[in-house]
Amino acid sequence: MDESRFAKRMQNMAGNVIRELLKLTQQPDIISFAGGLPSQDSFPAEILAEIAQDVIRNNPSILQYGTTEGYWPLREWVADWVKDIGISAKAEDVLITSGSQQGIDLIAKALLDPGDKVVMESPTYLAAIQILKTYEASYAIVHGDGSGIFVDELDSILTREKPKLIYLVPTFQNPTGITLSLERRQELGKMLSRHQVIVVEDDPYGRLRYSGNALPAIKACDESSQVAFFGSFSKIVSPGIRVGFAIAPAPVLRKMVIGKQGTDVHTSNLSQALVYEFCRRGLLEPHIAGINQQYGHKLKTMRECLSMLPADIKWTNPEGGLFLWAEFPEHIKAATLFEAAVKEKVAFVPGESFFVEGGHTNTARFNFSNASEENIREGFRRLAQVFSKM
Repeated sequence: MDESRFAKRMQNMAGNVIRELLKLTQQPDIISFAGGLPSQDSFPAEILAEIAQDVIRNNPSILQYGTTEGYWPLREWVADWVKDIGISAKAEDVLITSGSQQGIDLIAKALLDPGDKVVMESPTYLAAIQILKTYEASYAIVHGDGSGIFVDELDSILTREKPKLIYLVPTFQNPTGITLSLERRQELGKMLSRHQVIVVEDDPYGRLRYSGNALPAIKACDESSQVAFFGSFSKIVSPGIRVGFAIAPAPVLRKMVIGKQGTDVHTSNLSQALVYEFCRRGLLEPHIAGINQQYGHKLKTMRECLSMLPADIKWTNPEGGLFLWAEFPEHIKAATLFEAAVKEKVAFVPGESFFVEGGHTNTARFNFSNASEENIREGFRRLAQVFSKM
């Protein structure tokens, strides 16, 4: 069909590169470091099955329609839970979403007209780029280093560009694993009072910490109530149940609720009740502790395996999350390396797609949570063979 038949916002839009790669890497003989998948071994399947049975039998109205804002007991629980990262919220401030990614879509729907400016990290979360392109946003790029974005650069961008929105993944960032330092969080919180802009603090990985000390949310440092905090249970309970949440300034949250009414009416009541009961019964924190021990060992294993590859590759050194980020020497193209790696039955994600400005063809993202430690070792042995052949 001719592209002109589609809406302008969808013309020339490409699919999510990672989703396309996953079709290839789901072959059973491929060792994949490509997706951002939690380990299937981490899912509390038996417990959730018991909870689902209890919930449906004892509260059959959970199968009925619900409010768009979400299941009230879960909203109360979330508002209390985020206190430990410095966020002061009431249940009324919480919107339950179908994964935190829906929150990005809803806030973009609420705030952005075609051509409106959004500030994004370089690199940043691929799905956020895809969503914001759908709403025909234009972009300004803020750079950073191993301690996160440069706040002084961001301040200059805000003064010059007057954007409507800033999108950040400040803790164990996807794709790099980098965490914004405490000093820069505090600096950013103070800086926001000089600008009229909404900050999206996307935090699906913050509870997955394997070393170092937990940091307060940017929202905890926000002196002017301009931060919308997005969280998720996908990486710490199950991605398949599709439960996330947003805590946002009241006027923004109201518009997001209206947008959600036209999208899916409400997040699955049964999924919300499953998460709430799992949390209410005191199961979440020990479950996270178990995941962190498991993933911490996998991260350690992958870091040990880096010695198999050429020494001139630069790697990030995250304290948590799901990813390592690699920067190859400039003459190595990650896409070419990927093609050769797949022939050896191992896969990763070339990094170019994570840059809204393009380029950076010598970068790549590696996920360590989904593969076994044995497969991590074997996968890097195969990657070493690929490098030796190239």
